[in-house]
Amino acid sequence: MFTGIDEVDWASLGHAYGPADDVPALLRGLASADPAEREQALDGMYGTVHHQGDVYDSTLACIPFLLELVACPEVQDRGCVVELLASIGGIDLSGDDEMQELDPDCEEFEDAANYAMAAAAVAAGADVFLGLVGDEDREVRLAAPGALASLHGDPARVLDLLRERLTVELDPEVRLALVEAVGRIALRYESLREETVGWLGWLSGAAQDPALRLAALAQLARCAPALLPRDVAATVIGLLSELRHQPDGFHQGGCGPSCAGGACPAGVDGTGAGAGAAGGADGPSDGVAGAGGTAGSGGSATPSGFGSATLAGGNPPATPWDSANSRTMPGVREPVAPVGLQRGAPEAAGDLRPTAPTLVGQLRDVREEQRAGRGTAWADDLLRTLHGALDDRVDDRIALIVAQLRSPDTAQRTDAVWMCGGLVRTWRGDYDEVVRLVGAQLGTPDARLRAASASWLEDLFALAAPAADALAARVGSEPAPWVPEWEGGRPGAARALLALTRAGDARAVPALARALEEPEPHGRLLYAIPHLEEGGAPLVPALRRRLGALPLDDDLGERCGPLLLALARLRAVEALPEVLRVLRGAPAFRREWVLESALRAVASFGPAAREAVPDLRVLLNDPSAGMAAAAARALWAVEGGDAGVVLPKLRSLLLAGDALSRRSAAGALGAFGGAAAVAAPELRACLTARDVWLRVDAAVALGRVTGGLGEVLPVLAAAWRENRHTRLRVAEFLAELGPVGAGRGPGAAVVPLLRAELARTRRHNASAGLVGGSDHDVHDDERLLALCRQALGQVRGDTAL
Repeated sequence: MFTGIDEVDWASLGHAYGPADDVPALLRGLASADPAEREQALDGMYGTVHHQGDVYDSTLACIPFLLELVACPEVQDRGCVVELLASIGGIDLSGDDEMQELDPDCEEFEDAANYAMAAAAVAAGADVFLGLVGDEDREVRLAAPGALASLHGDPARVLDLLRERLTVELDPEVRLALVEAVGRIALRYESLREETVGWLGWLSGAAQDPALRLAALAQLARCAPALLPRDVAATVIGLLSELRHQPDGFHQGGCGPSCAGGACPAGVDGTGAGAGAAGGADGPSDGVAGAGGTAGSGGSATPSGFGSATLAGGNPPATPWDSANSRTMPGVREPVAPVGLQRGAPEAAGDLRPTAPTLVGQLRDVREEQRAGRGTAWADDLLRTLHGALDDRVDDRIALIVAQLRSPDTAQRTDAVWMCGGLVRTWRGDYDEVVRLVGAQLGTPDARLRAASASWLEDLFALAAPAADALAARVGSEPAPWVPEWEGGRPGAARALLALTRAGDARAVPALARALEEPEPHGRLLYAIPHLEEGGAPLVPALRRRLGALPLDDDLGERCGPLLLALARLRAVEALPEVLRVLRGAPAFRREWVLESALRAVASFGPAAREAVPDLRVLLNDPSAGMAAAAARALWAVEGGDAGVVLPKLRSLLLAGDALSRRSAAGALGAFGGAAAVAAPELRACLTARDVWLRVDAAVALGRVTGGLGEVLPVLAAAWRENRHTRLRVAEFLAELGPVGAGRGPGAAVVPLLRAELARTRRHNASAGLVGGSDHDVHDDERLLALCRQALGQVRGDTAL
């Protein structure tokens, strides 16, 4: 083994941290008899020659030795080496036209060339994976199907091998990996898609094993979602019920217990009637057979309507390990999970790897902790795949989540809560029942499930209303509900309190009042207080005390912001002394941000804040455009409109060279209404600016000061189309106008846009393929929908316009 390794000039090659002269030791470590040394070597490989998915010249030099390792049955933990190879070879640039345009002398070209050479090198040696599907090592058998589907150059041969292996494989999770690999082939190779999708459709109804039927449905959803049965949610719910009540016979091979001897009466290998159907035989036309369909019917099962259907391809949904190794480049192959994230468990209790201070080990520990105590943890992986593939079939996904939330299995309910996140953040729908059921989990004795439920509910704002009673009960059950979860080794209820506050429920007020007396209340709780509207009025004395006690030091900006925001929203003019203290004593650090926050509070107090006028006149001449505009707005609100002082300053800012200054001025002028009509020429000049946000702010201000919509609404409509993030700002203005008409006059420019927005199922601020986002995304989108209805003169549910 490792023939020629010492003949490579490793020191002349490089990896993420410099010369690659340490790589031979890492390669040899992968073959060590010591489990800890193997794990440290694997961690070193991911950290150097394949750092964050990159490929170096040293990575290319490693490939022959890695292929040699996986071919040697004496080497332990070869499954992780298969996964490493699959990730290294997982970039395919053959269809990337941009590659042709790269300068051969640029760094990007060298990187792309390394990816291409790695893909070619691993693919050239991919025959070694063919013999691994029947390997004695379970982890090798788990890794091999995905590697073959992604890397081998003869997909038809691989497809036959995978289906054949399924008839004799005994391990339940390996069998699921085989089905998943078939799905990958269907996605990657259009020439095999009809045959492969047909086989998956047949398997989803013919297999005796409900886990295989569920796996087939998940892959079918990825490859050809249009061919899923109309009652897919009911079908999956039935399969989950079967799995919960299934005896250990599931662990037999083939399609079920009767396949343990090797023959497969249900024809999983595609040799029975089902195989012919996969090639296009006619069958029932009502979709895929459901959970109670053809199980146990021998080889007579045929796929329902799969033969001549037009099959639509698509990209596979991301899995927890896909995003870790993929790069944002065209032609990315699906990487295989690092061993620490693999679905399998150790083969035996005595084969546990020792704990090692490695990233791979930490990832494995997290994964095993998440799966602890779950008899069918793999089912959750299948459900995640199915949810991702169902995509915009929101009603089906809601039905699945509702069924999961009603499951007696705590782990399945926890997974359902986490699956809610991506669904609700991306898609609009009727989530009342989901919210109510998630709220019910707040009373469970399982701390992890409680924390997950509160974490999800906190991002819903008003949508959390169906869970308000449960949130209030959770907050009331804790002596200090403002304590973050797990602080001090015990769960708290801070997230539940945050969710209740953001929902605008006044039952949060007593706990918030007590939290305001704590030395360091959580900032997110304080920022949520404005959502209580008038219900937060009892908090004004505590807010004043806290603001008045803040030191005027460099930490003032971080600490005073939420207090000033809350006092402004509550129009608590009695807090003027505390606000003026901040306005007059703000330190240089973050001064502008602190003063603008204080000025917004003064403006909200109106004429009752006349004591602030001298300060406002001084700040009106501040060199900061944002400060001057905020001071102008406050001065106008307090003095009732001193046009001679304020308007000249704002008009001059509209002529500034930078868009931000002009936006600040436009925003202030819009608040003055018709009294600022003299600034219309300067506002009108901003309507053709390059900056879309300046165009929006200027159009809104112009509409408010002149009342003329003919020149304003077309600008706003164009911005709506150009940048979806402007829609909330535009809709706020349109809602101010009242019903914009039935498409006649100036309203003709925007009415179709409002109607189209209400008809969309994807949230306006949800980006395809991206994970995460702001915790206000759902709130902002729901507000956009409400404003669209208001602008059209609708009430919720009325779509007559």
